[in-house]
Amino acid sequence: MCYWEAVRAGVDGLDVCVSSLGLGPGHPPIESFVAGLKGTPRDPGIDVGQFASLNTAFQYMRKRYAAYESRLIGVDVGCLQHQIPGGMLTNLENQLRAMNALERLPDVLQEVTRIRADMGYPPLATPSSQMCGAQATTNVLTGQRYKMVSKEMRDYCRGMYGTPPGQIAPELMKRALEGESPITCRPADLLEPGWEKAKAEIWDLAHNDEDVLTYALFPTIAVDYLKKKYGHEA
Repeated sequence: MCYWEAVRAGVDGLDVCVSSLGLGPGHPPIESFVAGLKGTPRDPGIDVGQFASLNTAFQYMRKRYAAYESRLIGVDVGCLQHQIPGGMLTNLENQLRAMNALERLPDVLQEVTRIRADMGYPPLATPSSQMCGAQATTNVLTGQRYKMVSKEMRDYCRGMYGTPPGQIAPELMKRALEGESPITCRPADLLEPGWEKAKAEIWDLAHNDEDVLTYALFPTIAVDYLKKKYGHEA
């Protein structure tokens, strides 16, 4: 329904799958939209028949790797409540499977809805989606809400990811901050200038500003990377 409304609103591109991989945690099938839009002003002019060989190939791959496939197939109207993206959904499924707790997935999805409300309704995109999903899993598996709160969730409540769209629930704030006060400034203002420090530390390995920035962003791997890049001996 969202895709059809987007088409009506005039979008020029849709993220879709071929039908053998569509729905569940995947995107809607392209064939449905190609057929539905045929003869309309938004007709993409794509031949549906060309997807037959792709579907055959992917059906074979799905059978071959069935052990790794998501069990979340078909249409799930629950996504209208939890609004979890497909990638995050399969990650939750895999994490619970690794902990022999896959049967708790419905409980985790319900808890995601509650936690997102507690967080002030952030968009479920990186990194807030991971914070929300991880906290929901922890709450369900421990049997207690916010008995354990991740560092990332604490930083979110502290304001280190910016101002939330809505108000954070008092219970979450209390558990996350443990008496601390959230920041009232721009998070970046709390960082000390690091350019000159990084430039001094990387000394003669850096040939330009891009190399210095690489080191500033990835200090644990940048040294070896720059040595290989410029042919320095280890």
